[in-house]
Amino acid sequence: MAAEAEVLSQLLILKPPSLFSDYEYKFSPKFQLLKAWESPLPTPLFLTTHAHSVKAVLSSSSSPITSDILRHLPSLQLVVATTVGLDQIDLPACRSRGISIANAGKVLSEDCADLAVGLFVDVLRKISAGDRFVRSSLWPVQNDFTLGSKLGGKKVGIVGLGSIGLEVAKRLEAFGCIISYNSRRKKANLSYLFYSNVCELAANSDALIICCALTDETHHMINKEVMKALGKEGVIVNIGRGAIIDEKELVQCLVQGEIGGAGLDVFENEPDVPKELFTLDNVVLSPHLAVFTPESFSDLYDLVVGNFEAFFSNKPLLSPVLDE
Repeated sequence: MAAEAEVLSQLLILKPPSLFSDYEYKFSPKFQLLKAWESPLPTPLFLTTHAHSVKAVLSSSSSPITSDILRHLPSLQLVVATTVGLDQIDLPACRSRGISIANAGKVLSEDCADLAVGLFVDVLRKISAGDRFVRSSLWPVQNDFTLGSKLGGKKVGIVGLGSIGLEVAKRLEAFGCIISYNSRRKKANLSYLFYSNVCELAANSDALIICCALTDETHHMINKEVMKALGKEGVIVNIGRGAIIDEKELVQCLVQGEIGGAGLDVFENEPDVPKELFTLDNVVLSPHLAVFTPESFSDLYDLVVGNFEAFFSNKPLLSPVLDE
């Protein structure tokens, strides 16, 4: 008599996260994947069909977990995000129902920090601008190219000193930068100068690097007042979320020369980017790819699978997001 086939735990995926098809092999032997995007049923009807069996869902920036989604999933107990930030998840609704949440933890921190530093170096040393200068055959004609700025000795204010912010600080210290920071609270056992007010941080910095999560409190936190405090030579780098900066004010400050430059991996209305930025040589643009390395994605999907395995085995989550 043949052995009964193993019943796999169900895992709901509303839309495939980035590069999911490349890493689906990590999931398919272990879970029954309920792929809402492949179903001919409208999403609400698909969710209703599986309402009482789905206990876990995978969330990404392309598949928000809203209160409406949660309403269709009365048995849901776990949301695992492929991101560090959780602005795509209705956290209060999850908390009110006792739904556990796990995120990307620290697996993306190093690559995010690398890109932040890369953008900062690029803006200061005008690497992308110099590349365009050479490719446009302007070098033989104009001869002189605009001077860049020295990295060592720069006072860098990091907004959000979590795992990513700490990796940025570590890298910039090696360049001889002087680090200070703003965060929800002062960090113990750190020598960096702490500013509870982001405007004061800007006033005492040559550059701001945005590494914090997008929340109601941080939405448009980097406003015109902060930019003016940073000053005409100041540089802003953003690898957090676009809406942490008031983008309209940022564009105006850059166009009018009220700040010195910007390196931006994220934008307020992605993939739409303000066209005014396209012609500015003091601005470096990146299409939200801070974590886009094969190493990060492999580690990320290992962590995601590990969180689901832990949940279905009644073990502690690997990267839980705890109440604060």
